[in-house]
Amino acid sequence: MVKNFSLLCLENPLLDIQATGTQELLDKYNLKANDAILADPNTNHLELYDDLVNNYSAKFVAGGAAQNTARGAQYILPADSVLYIGCIGKDEYGKRLKEVCDAEGLRVEYRIDDEVPTGRCGVIITGHNRSMCTDLGAANHYKLEHLKSEKIWKLVEEAEYYYVGGYHLTVSVPAILALAEEAAANDKPFVMNISAPFIAQFFKDQLASTSKYWDYLIGNETEAEAYAQANELGTTDVKEIAKHLANLPKENTKRKRVVIITQGTHPTIVATQGEEAVQEFEVHAVEEKDIIDTNGAGDAFAGGFLAGLVSGKDLRESIDMAQWLASWNVRQLGPSYPQPKQSYTRTY
Repeated sequence: MVKNFSLLCLENPLLDIQATGTQELLDKYNLKANDAILADPNTNHLELYDDLVNNYSAKFVAGGAAQNTARGAQYILPADSVLYIGCIGKDEYGKRLKEVCDAEGLRVEYRIDDEVPTGRCGVIITGHNRSMCTDLGAANHYKLEHLKSEKIWKLVEEAEYYYVGGYHLTVSVPAILALAEEAAANDKPFVMNISAPFIAQFFKDQLASTSKYWDYLIGNETEAEAYAQANELGTTDVKEIAKHLANLPKENTKRKRVVIITQGTHPTIVATQGEEAVQEFEVHAVEEKDIIDTNGAGDAFAGGFLAGLVSGKDLRESIDMAQWLASWNVRQLGPSYPQPKQSYTRTY
């Protein structure tokens, strides 16, 4: 049976503010129809968020890659199974973010920054296009002191699984290492996600500092190739890259490392430490007419996989659960999960 707060997730929380817009709205903020950028404080970008709320009937969605993953895992798992930690501002957007998570049954224990506003992502939807403009705000200000506080560290000790998104490597490596060391010392699974090619390229030293703690590493083929290039592996073969990652030095030798590389609609690659053979798992097919938005599919995959681990499923069924949740995610607008809630059924 899954106990309360079995899974603890750490990364950079954002409030997604989604609205259907027009070309005129895109032009107003000098945005492209299908793009993802960081807000430029030297332009009018920071005015976008209130504009969407006040004039475009915006929908609020809890965002940030690992928060999407935590929401996905909680979608499958029993109530109160997942805890998410990050940093928000002391403002209305922070209150909105917590309300959205509360409504989905995800427990959050945010560090609240008194000076920096909550991170926000303005999402303008035009037809099948989405333009995302992100102000990271307080998401960039998480502190190790919060994690080590008596209240939060007690929850860390109670958790049985840890998950960290790669974006947090740009914020607080000491917090990641604190979780990783706790996991290794107590033989608890530590799961890391590369999250983006630029993490493997420009934060490769920070990523490397966590590598010996990975029990599970998740990424996609683009991230794997970026890692190979940054570390001069001399190959673009995803299977070979996965095997290399699986066989890096490891702190907790009681567990074999498992590396999982998704490839969109192509088979998911899984390499296990010390094993020559690489496994392949076919994805769950979704008809083209049913695909609404692929944004967040990777986060959903990770959420489904974590739900499988926490539920005691074996590797094959955990991958199946991951692909099942991702297949539902692409049928929603944005990183969302269907309502009424769907029940997982094994598909092999």
